Amino acid sequence: MPSDRAAPPHPATHAVAGTPGEARGVNRPASRTGGPLEGVKVIDLTTVVVGPICTRTLADQGAEVIKVEAPGGDILRYLAAGCRTPSMSGKFINFNRNKRGIVLDIKKPEGLAALKRLIAGADVFVSNVRPAGLKRAGLDPAALAVLNPRLIHCGIVAFGEGGRYAGRPAYDPIIQSLSGVAGTFHRATGEPRFVPMVMTDHVTGLVAAQAIGFALYRRERTGVGEAIEVPMFEVAASFVASEHLGAASFDPPEGPTGDARLLSPDYRPLPTKDGYVTVHPNTNAQAFAFFDAIGRPELKDDPRFDTPIARTENAEAYFRVRAEELALKTTAEWLQIFAALDVPAARYNSIDDLLEDPHLADVGFWQVESHATEGRLRRARTPVTFSGGMRRESLPAPRLGAHADAILAEAGYSPAEIAALRASGAVP
Repeated sequence: MPSDRAAPPHPATHAVAGTPGEARGVNRPASRTGGPLEGVKVIDLTTVVVGPICTRTLADQGAEVIKVEAPGGDILRYLAAGCRTPSMSGKFINFNRNKRGIVLDIKKPEGLAALKRLIAGADVFVSNVRPAGLKRAGLDPAALAVLNPRLIHCGIVAFGEGGRYAGRPAYDPIIQSLSGVAGTFHRATGEPRFVPMVMTDHVTGLVAAQAIGFALYRRERTGVGEAIEVPMFEVAASFVASEHLGAASFDPPEGPTGDARLLSPDYRPLPTKDGYVTVHPNTNAQAFAFFDAIGRPELKDDPRFDTPIARTENAEAYFRVRAEELALKTTAEWLQIFAALDVPAARYNSIDDLLEDPHLADVGFWQVESHATEGRLRRARTPVTFSGGMRRESLPAPRLGAHADAILAEAGYSPAEIAALRASGAVP
């Protein structure tokens, strides 16, 4: 969600002129991370999931990401059970890899000035602080454009600033409820429910990372930065509308909203004799092969099922046929039959099954890394690959404030100035 983290009025700050690479007082070492975003520096003032997903995506592609936390740290550090260290939850570790970390108390003038010095030497600033808080601190797009004209300023908010909900706090369940995500379950099952993961945070974070990439591309051509607003509600509503606006896409509507196939209660893994299987024939060739597989070839000539439009209009009956027939054989038997006929099908994986999935083992999806304080950790590698090169180094998620001295030194602070920041409490 956009953070409630408030910021004080804008005090005097260290002014830096020129482009980030030329900024006075900034010692910016050449990046050696590899990946398509090598050389891009990101200041990450985000918490929980939506912002860290965005900045982790940038980091995984080679960006140098500096995570700035308030004293006490990102609350995600503490929102999980089964931690080896109370401030290093599994979720925090997963969402904050490949980042370096610093703690700044931006309620203190010295801490806010230090943050602005970091931003002056950066390419991208990402926050999920509410816009009013950013403006009070002088971290709003207009103020930072003066400080760093090449800066890409990405603000992840709950609701777009042009609407009546602007400025309200929200977490993923609020957005799922308001955007129609929970409503899709209501239509399908008779009861509104949430997707049991913070789906709208994930989706919005990925959209924000995409938008930043586009803005960086435009800056390569224009030399000028820009501000990006990424509102969670509008992003989630867009996804729901794209899928379920349906016949209401026409004005006036040609029929009801909703994709009947996706809203069917049988749109799910279906029981077999010994477990579950998912089968999803879509084209005529696949659907007709499925009818052969279940021993019902006569259904190929059934007007309810003989075309994609007919199967969509009769989704409830089509899915009922699937459910009835799949219960007659074991999962292994069905998978063998469907594979021989090239019908899209898969076994059902629980969350625990993912850890042992053979395909994920083949592609090296699960990786083991060693953390200085947390020991051996399992992580999912970034699923995207680039033929031009991937990030070469892997950084475990940082302990709270772990890289403060190095980050400040790179921003031009002398050892004496760093000591003074610590003495003031601006850098705990």
